[in-house]
Amino acid sequence: MKPNPAETPTEVLAGLVERVTFHNEDNGFAVLRVKARGKRDLITVVGHAAVIAAGEFIQASGEWNNDRQHGLQFRARFLKAMPPTTVEGIEKYLGSGMIRGIGPVYAKKLVRAFGVQVFDIIEAEPERLREVTGIGPKRAEGIVAGWAEQRIIREIMIFLHANGVGTSRAVRIYKTYGNDAVQLICEDPYRLARDIRGIGFRTADAVAMKLGIEKTAMIRARAGISYALTEALDDGHCGLPRDELLPLAVKLLEIPESLIVDALTLELDAGAVIADTVENRACVFLAGLYRAEQAIAARLRTLSAGRPPWPAIDACKAIPWVEEKTGLTLAESQKDAVRSALAAKVTVITGGPGVGKTTLVNAILRILAAKRVDLLLCAPTGRAAKRMTETTGREAKTIHRLLEVDPKNGSFKRNEENTLDCELLVIDETSMVDVPLMSALLKAVPSNAAVIFVGDVDQLAAVGPGQALSDMIASGALPVVHLTEVFRQAAESQIIQSAHRINAGRLPELSKPASETDFYFVSADSPEVAVARLIEIVKDRIPRRFGLDPVRDIQVLCPMNRGGVGARSLNIELQKALNPRFEPQVEKFGTTFVVGDKVMQVENDYDKEVYNGDVGFVEAIELETGEMAIDFDGRSVSFQFGELDQVVLAYATTIHKSQGSEYPAVVIPVLTQHYAMLQRNLLYTGVTRGKRLVILLGQKKAIAMAVKNTSGRRRWSKLREWVAQLGNG
Repeated sequence: MKPNPAETPTEVLAGLVERVTFHNEDNGFAVLRVKARGKRDLITVVGHAAVIAAGEFIQASGEWNNDRQHGLQFRARFLKAMPPTTVEGIEKYLGSGMIRGIGPVYAKKLVRAFGVQVFDIIEAEPERLREVTGIGPKRAEGIVAGWAEQRIIREIMIFLHANGVGTSRAVRIYKTYGNDAVQLICEDPYRLARDIRGIGFRTADAVAMKLGIEKTAMIRARAGISYALTEALDDGHCGLPRDELLPLAVKLLEIPESLIVDALTLELDAGAVIADTVENRACVFLAGLYRAEQAIAARLRTLSAGRPPWPAIDACKAIPWVEEKTGLTLAESQKDAVRSALAAKVTVITGGPGVGKTTLVNAILRILAAKRVDLLLCAPTGRAAKRMTETTGREAKTIHRLLEVDPKNGSFKRNEENTLDCELLVIDETSMVDVPLMSALLKAVPSNAAVIFVGDVDQLAAVGPGQALSDMIASGALPVVHLTEVFRQAAESQIIQSAHRINAGRLPELSKPASETDFYFVSADSPEVAVARLIEIVKDRIPRRFGLDPVRDIQVLCPMNRGGVGARSLNIELQKALNPRFEPQVEKFGTTFVVGDKVMQVENDYDKEVYNGDVGFVEAIELETGEMAIDFDGRSVSFQFGELDQVVLAYATTIHKSQGSEYPAVVIPVLTQHYAMLQRNLLYTGVTRGKRLVILLGQKKAIAMAVKNTSGRRRWSKLREWVAQLGNG
């Protein structure tokens, strides 16, 4: 059983490390056997420490946990180690292999020669080490260097702990900055937010305050400019109007606007941010995003120029040929699109569900493949790429795989110097591609190649910054095929009918259907009723009526994370209902994981080759080694417990996170408490995720609010203006 938090108060423990059972150098996770004060037997302590060795004295605070597999353990939230002071402890410590050049044999010799003074000798009189038989100049040098390294690491950890940084984060900081960590952080604590994953401005600011940096210090005001723009980036903006940025920075930093104005001038001079206008309004952009948008426009200019890389194709012959080969009859709008795509180097194909985008792309690919054109297909997510492979019969890769991401730094091996081997690149689900990724992708396309962008411009824009597809279409400078005709077979689906009604600003049909259909509305007038009904629908009603698996086939999609009917809260309730196991379990970063849980990766991890939005299932939890294994599409990926901030439960997720995915069934709670997020494109995107079944659960009033609300689409971006210049160039 999971211990009740009330029964596990924080305790303080001190003792001697007898044995290090396990230690992960990358994240500091350790399993220790400790002779603790006041305890007769050895106890197991699990926690994080950058360096740890037998013989050391530890102080720890945390709580006891009775693990079914490993018995009673002390889980240390804080762990501080100090060099040993007893002869026995010193020998154990020196013999543990912590210091280069000393093993158990030399540890015994050193302790016999110098007793408890051995550390002082190493530090102050290193030449005396040669009094010990077998220690020559080289070994003595190694011992001194090894001791100095351990001391530096320890000093860094003590410094970070004293300034409010937890051990697992401290390990990450040491790995990034090495021996210069203290100096670099003292010079500019705000660099932590720029350089270290998982540390934001707030944490860096807390460290700065502890170091005595004033609230009104210019270094803080300058860091705050980027912080304010990064907050805007979370809403999809590449920059902000100056008259919005200044009050936002004042609110976030709680300092006078005059200081922000001075800081902004310095940041502009340093090139960290760039000033420009959008629709004649003065704006400020993060430099990296500004240049990425510029690069997209420049590449589109280059790619648009000239003729396609294939010989001229007679569409009048090609279209009947492809219709005969596929057994499909293309509509007039699709035929026009084929003509356009065969004649242009850059084409955009957009339209909602059921309008034949897939049929059109397949026809174009079939014609060009017959002409021996080198084709490459890609999509932003693993699920979207998999679906593209299934619908085209040709391999499609994720953009990251296509560009051959370098796990060390997240950069791409494919770029302007090492371009892709293709004459045509087709990008599906383009609405999901943010500005940095679009910039990297287009740089890797050979200048003579053609590109087809496919996507639904009415869906939510990318989770990341910018709105590349929307800006390309709105620029009026590129050939755009806008498919609108819903085909007969698709028109029979109430999911597709409802999606088009929502997109046109009309309410979907919410009355009880006369016969079985694929789109339902279930009324729930309060959050409490909604949660109870949602669990009943997911756990019992859908599986019983439609034969779907409640965990693998049904996805709950929420307008937002927060609130009683938000994704976070629903995940806890759905986990209890659908996977009520107790052991083994691990609680990290506020989430409890058990074997069988459905989880989602929430950031790109290039080492593990798992990306933001990938869904997997927990297959094993090893408490002894501090690891959790997750199955992503048949591939087992191991996470240290300290890395579990990359993963969240995914019985419920936000509609934003579901982009590019399709599910057999989706259940969407829509209540007025979600009013802040109720927008037409959000509801439209959620409904279009369901293949066989969509259930809206909540209030008709809330659905009406969402259908009416078209605000929230505006993102501050310069790309549309730059691409529009192509038409004038």
